[in-house]
Amino acid sequence: MAYAVIKTGGKQYRVQQGDKLDVEKLDAEVDSEITFDEILLVGEGDSVKIGSPSVAGASVTAKVVSQFRGPKGVAFKFKRRKGFHKTIGFRRALTRLEITSIAG
Repeated sequence: MAYAVIKTGGKQYRVQQGDKLDVEKLDAEVDSEITFDEILLVGEGDSVKIGSPSVAGASVTAKVVSQFRGPKGVAFKFKRRKGFHKTIGFRRALTRLEITSIAG
């Protein structure tokens, strides 16, 4: 089965066809198709193509399943012996993708 390493949102993900993954928010409608052109590696069986920095002619197509906000996270700041502590919460905006095809 073919696999690829894509780069999006400042992170790298190893994907195969049929995978579902959550990435940093992408500006796309639900049920639309997205094509990733920045493919760092493509492999199938024993053959592996490594890009420098990306593989020429390779692409990964994904379907946008949903746009949502991730779980609550806590950023806690503390300075010992000073009586200072501050808590702030956050929720990241995420996009759930389903990989439909890998070409290259």
